Amino acid sequence: MGELIPGLREFIMGFFPRKTNLLIQMLLSLPVVLWAASFIYAKGSRSVISRKLNMFTLIALGTGVAWLFSVIGTLFPGIFPASLRTMEGYVPVYFEATVIIIALVILGQMLELLAHAKTNSAIKELLNLVPAEALVIRNGKETKIPLLEVVVGDLIRVKPGEKIPVDGSLREGSGVVDESMITGEPLPVEKGSGDKVTGGTININGSFAMIAEKVGGDTLLARIVEMVNEASRSKAPIQRMADTVAAYFVQAVILISVATLLIWGFGFSKWDHGIVNAIAVLIIACPCALGLATPVSIMVGTGKGAKSGILIKNAKAIEQLRKVDTVLVDKTGTLTMGKPAVTMVKSYSSLSEDEVLRLAASVDRNSEHPLATAIVVAAEKSGLRLSPAMKFVSVTGMGAKALVDGRPVSVGNAKLVRNLLGERAAGREEDFIVSLQAEGNTVMYVTDGDSVAGIIGVSDPIKESTPGAVKRLKHLEVHIIMLTGDNKATAGAVAKKLGLDDFVAECLPEDKFETVKKMQAKGAFVGMAGDGINDAPALAQADVGIAMGTGTDVAMESADITLVKGDLTGIARAKTLSVFVMRNIKENLFFAFAYNALGIPIAALGLLNPIIAGLAMALSSVSVLSNALRIKNAKLE
Repeated sequence: MGELIPGLREFIMGFFPRKTNLLIQMLLSLPVVLWAASFIYAKGSRSVISRKLNMFTLIALGTGVAWLFSVIGTLFPGIFPASLRTMEGYVPVYFEATVIIIALVILGQMLELLAHAKTNSAIKELLNLVPAEALVIRNGKETKIPLLEVVVGDLIRVKPGEKIPVDGSLREGSGVVDESMITGEPLPVEKGSGDKVTGGTININGSFAMIAEKVGGDTLLARIVEMVNEASRSKAPIQRMADTVAAYFVQAVILISVATLLIWGFGFSKWDHGIVNAIAVLIIACPCALGLATPVSIMVGTGKGAKSGILIKNAKAIEQLRKVDTVLVDKTGTLTMGKPAVTMVKSYSSLSEDEVLRLAASVDRNSEHPLATAIVVAAEKSGLRLSPAMKFVSVTGMGAKALVDGRPVSVGNAKLVRNLLGERAAGREEDFIVSLQAEGNTVMYVTDGDSVAGIIGVSDPIKESTPGAVKRLKHLEVHIIMLTGDNKATAGAVAKKLGLDDFVAECLPEDKFETVKKMQAKGAFVGMAGDGINDAPALAQADVGIAMGTGTDVAMESADITLVKGDLTGIARAKTLSVFVMRNIKENLFFAFAYNALGIPIAALGLLNPIIAGLAMALSSVSVLSNALRIKNAKLE
């Protein structure tokens, strides 16, 4: 390490004599050691006082002694024995080695701070989900007031397209609410008098007045923010492994250094040699490559992951993922596509299935409802030619109707059909429809005139890659449990189809969060995979949070790992990468200490010279770098 860039040293020496060169090195190192590294020496001192020796103890001791030795050697080289000086009469110095070690430690601390900043960013995204104001009805008048002034019991008006400001229940009116941020389910929910609504969700259609029941810190969204905060504060750094090794290593080094001084002093009556050799032991024992051992492997591993579609946010994720034995997965957007799509069309009349779909899409082209969008997309993919819809009417919570090619056509749920055609019309093939719903389909009826022309099933399809991903995770002995806001029938059908180990249905964000904590309390090492805002608390609480790159920013910021393609197979690849990187780090730690450990007895015997010291430092650093680069060739499939 003392001869990292020999060519540059000779170039500088051409301009400055040796003494001047050493003084320049010393001056340039001063701000690094006395200012930038002050926190290292503070932590090192506290570790000694608390008797909990760690990597900071070793780095503070090694760099401090090396720097002080170099300063004394630069200013007063004559006090050292001739055996330690070069032919020109100078003592070998370690200014650059000291600065490089400090720089690497500071880089690691910066990466840790960056991870905390990302968590704060996720929390800000959550807080932005609620509107700044609410339209409150007081004394019969509608008045906009700041959200902070809303109190429990206030009557609040929510119009189409607006975000719901607080938690409460509907007093009058109705609406269709997008609750995907809470339930993770893409299909909106119809809300009527007495139904509960959550702050931050969006009223897609309809207008209603609601009673405020929970405001401020009591709302569900506020609790989500608190859960993300709580989980993020409990994360542990990967450095504890190096700290454990360093704790024993530093004790041994100090004992050897003291023993060297006493043996030379009392045994050979050469206290000057004893002091020099004791210092030499501390210098050679400072493992310069220790600063490289972990960050270099993490850096190369992170790059390898990125090329494989795995974005790793922090080193903790790499350390923990190899231990994961249980993966909790959100259904929508993780196991499934996250977008409603038409799964089947069935005709109940002389019309063809394509004609049933065409009529429905002609009406729904005028609607902004997600189910309507799915029907229109299906028709367009089939190349069907849509007709203009005249006298279009949207029936809140039921569907829509219009004149298509001069014929009255409606598309909607059973309620709409019953209103238009009577009870008997919506009861056709009830068993078949129930089976469709049990498989996760929402059934839309299509009427043509005074009869039911057919039905359209809409659901969130399973991703093509999901079955293979599940098999591969099972091969890695990982238990897979699905968490979903869906009903038990739909959740059970999906779990059975994919061969999952278990499932938990009708989950709210706090339920997912609590499920993670319960699994951890049972001794499981939990990985949580999700893509929605509703998954953020569970992602943060899990030992490893895994977000789908196709999901929300809040989910990605709360997670430790993001799978760019939203492919669950990425979890298996990430686990394989974790095993390889952690094994590589352990090998690096061996290289970081091995050469220095070999140099300690040489220093204690008084045989240390600049060549041996430089060679030991250089070999340990080169070994670590070369070993870390092997990660680039790791096979993750």
